[in-house]
Amino acid sequence: MPRTEAGPAPAWTLLVASLALMMSFLDALVVTTALPDLRAALHAGVGDLEWTLNAYNLAFACLLLTGAALGDRFGRRRMLCLGLGVFVAASTAAGLAGSVGVLVAARAVGGAGAALMVPLTLTLVVEAYPAERRGRAIGIWMGVGGLSGAIGPFVGGALVEAISWHWIFWINVPIGLALIPIALAKVKESRAGHPRLDLVGVALASAGLFGVTWGIVRTDAAGWGSAAVLGPIALGLVVLGCFSAWEARTRHPMVPLEMFRGRRFTAANGISFCLYAGLFGSLFLMSQFFQTAQGCSPLQAGAELLAWSATGLVVAPLAGRGADRFGNRPFILAGLLMQAIGLGAIASIAGVDTSFLALAPFLLIAGSGTALVFPTVTNEVMGAAAPERAGIASGINSSLRELGGVFGVAVLASVFSRGGVFVDPVTFVAGFHAALWVAVAFTVIALPLALSLGGGVDRGSEATPAVAVGPLVVE
Repeated sequence: MPRTEAGPAPAWTLLVASLALMMSFLDALVVTTALPDLRAALHAGVGDLEWTLNAYNLAFACLLLTGAALGDRFGRRRMLCLGLGVFVAASTAAGLAGSVGVLVAARAVGGAGAALMVPLTLTLVVEAYPAERRGRAIGIWMGVGGLSGAIGPFVGGALVEAISWHWIFWINVPIGLALIPIALAKVKESRAGHPRLDLVGVALASAGLFGVTWGIVRTDAAGWGSAAVLGPIALGLVVLGCFSAWEARTRHPMVPLEMFRGRRFTAANGISFCLYAGLFGSLFLMSQFFQTAQGCSPLQAGAELLAWSATGLVVAPLAGRGADRFGNRPFILAGLLMQAIGLGAIASIAGVDTSFLALAPFLLIAGSGTALVFPTVTNEVMGAAAPERAGIASGINSSLRELGGVFGVAVLASVFSRGGVFVDPVTFVAGFHAALWVAVAFTVIALPLALSLGGGVDRGSEATPAVAVGPLVVE
């Protein structure tokens, strides 16, 4: 069982975990409304713009399992604070960047810092609350994290328009500097009690995920059938096969493979992958649509994206609370259907002269659907894992979410890209339509997985009953 120290009420843990998650989401999303300005200021092409997003996501996805394992072994609070420090330093460097190369490097370091802290935020929240109230706590965690989705594009647009794009990265610095001492003083330290770190597993998992993700993010520049894409993906899959073989035989595996024998755990992680592929791919193009095709300013684009992203502030906590009473599956199914319907409608009607009032209802539907799935699919993953495996379950889920996001951006960008796409608004819209239908397809693929989930209210994991670690203090 996880070992925890006596300490302050879990509300402090929920506060620190939620704000740390918000920072990581904000750093990913705040860039979206700055993409046209980055393209002009740094003389960047579509491939460079992808890397401003994917350098962060690449490092994040490849190191999430490592971050979870380090937290289990050396202390989750300690690794959370280390991740916050790395993240703050990288955000500062990104804000000072004068070239695309420096910005991409800083984004990669920021992704590594986020990989250290994000899986640990969920683990600490799960430990702090009993299973019957965990959905509500996760809903609050995700709802506060979703605040970055609501304000990220808007704040990014406001900063770009009022000052410069450099400031979109500095916004996280004071938050991170404030969270480190609070975490050290108020968050209980915990470990999973592993006798040693699976160094071979860490190396193989990181290398395999890097190969697969590297190949995916190269698709826009090299094409899906090129050796530059297929080679790294194939090599990455071979290394991941070696990782699986190693994990099956080592005494202290980084990822116990029997976790994937559980239907709930496997299906819920598949849903996360598909959801994020559609979401991040769409978001990558949506802000550019408002600015490039419709001529909006960065601030206007950010304000219009609030119709999509701000719904999470209300819907995610309510979904988490409802799942405590009715189970996760109804909310996951409804959310996937709403995201598919909303994105499909936008793909059908969006044009150069389409008014925001015509698009807003479908942005609201898609955003509300996403917010229904976020906390409930996470609750499903964590409910399907034994309590002593909460850390690695969080790491697996976070890794697959981020890999889904990287995959979605790469696939939608490759469908979208065509000659004159940034010169001719009509060509831009044609590529935008085709790419959004791919996002709809990703969402639809997740529906059979959602149907395979069991109904009813989760009262613990499939393997071991969940254990309350502290009193509930959030009302």
